[in-house]
Amino acid sequence: MDSPRGRIYLMRMLTEGTIAPTPETLNHFDLCLGCLACETACPANVQYHSLIEETREQVRALKQPSYFERLQQHVIDQVFPHPWALEAMLLPLRAARALGIRPPKYEPDKDGLLRKLMGPMELMPELPPIAKEPLPPVTPARGKRRFRVGMLSGCVMNVIFRETNRATIRVLARAGCEVVTPPEQVCCGALLVHGGNGLEARKLAKRNIELFNRLELDAIIVNAAGCGATLRTYDQLMEDEPHWHDRASAFSRKVRDVSEWLHEIGYDPGADADPAKVQQFADRRKPKLTYHDACHLAHGQRVREQPRSLLQKLPGFDWVELTEADTCCGSAGTYNLTQPEMANALLERKVEHLVASGADLITTGNPGCLMQVQMGLKRRGLEVPVLHPVDLLDAVARE
Repeated sequence: MDSPRGRIYLMRMLTEGTIAPTPETLNHFDLCLGCLACETACPANVQYHSLIEETREQVRALKQPSYFERLQQHVIDQVFPHPWALEAMLLPLRAARALGIRPPKYEPDKDGLLRKLMGPMELMPELPPIAKEPLPPVTPARGKRRFRVGMLSGCVMNVIFRETNRATIRVLARAGCEVVTPPEQVCCGALLVHGGNGLEARKLAKRNIELFNRLELDAIIVNAAGCGATLRTYDQLMEDEPHWHDRASAFSRKVRDVSEWLHEIGYDPGADADPAKVQQFADRRKPKLTYHDACHLAHGQRVREQPRSLLQKLPGFDWVELTEADTCCGSAGTYNLTQPEMANALLERKVEHLVASGADLITTGNPGCLMQVQMGLKRRGLEVPVLHPVDLLDAVARE
């Protein structure tokens, strides 16, 4: 019942009323990663993501969550979509780290309230300083302007990975893009969709559609795989609202992952790279570079070769292809918080392959993967850098 086909049968039976929504039945849907690897494998092109998202709306209405599950859902619904609220929630973590307080050592056989509460603390990377200035609303292209693009600044990206957003803007500008980052934009709704809160996700989607559709853009750029997968399916999210469906389709057709767009417009990062800067990643030899496929980029958006093509153009690195590169690391949105046991098992498998690769530097295009993989390496006592591809492109670029 935990295979994609088994879950589809359960969805049908639940909808038809031939089975009761017992905790055991609903748990099969909770255990689904939503990684969409089943869509890549399916010869019949079944759109599983639509089925699981609709089902999770049903499950949310039927389930009787525990107090801790309600708390988690409140954080997902009310905190993550709002950067100011997320920043406020992180203040105790900032204080704890300033005082030298660290989470307890990870012990896989122990799972209790302390681990649940301390898990997010362990997951968080080093946090950037609290932003004093927002991202610039418009950044001009360097040299001749070739394109005008909008950028989704995101929620987690704009708080925890703000420097990646700034790196994205700089790389796009080098590639001849004028970058518009409207301050009025809101959360894409990805975590709400994954959590079964389609109603609130649609409200946010409508605001983004209205805003970005009037900006006359060549593309809408996203640097978070999970956000991009949701933005590309806004038309499906609005399927029951004809007035919004065509507008959502126009929006979704312009969405591109940053690596996909840079590849599409023919950007050569090697031409901008400074070989001397590559040596910061290894001593007296070529550093080994690898790439982990974020599920919602590889399976959800079918973007696989584009980031590899960009990274392989950088001079001075030895490219290493990762075994099971497109197998989930266990992050899966908020899965590592709601299903830590399964998430940790997946993470252990991913870390084994990363260690075997001998990579000096790991790249991946999603904030959840960045945090999850870094946490897994630190548990092994390994200080291997884990970067977004645009962070690396920016780090080795000439001034």
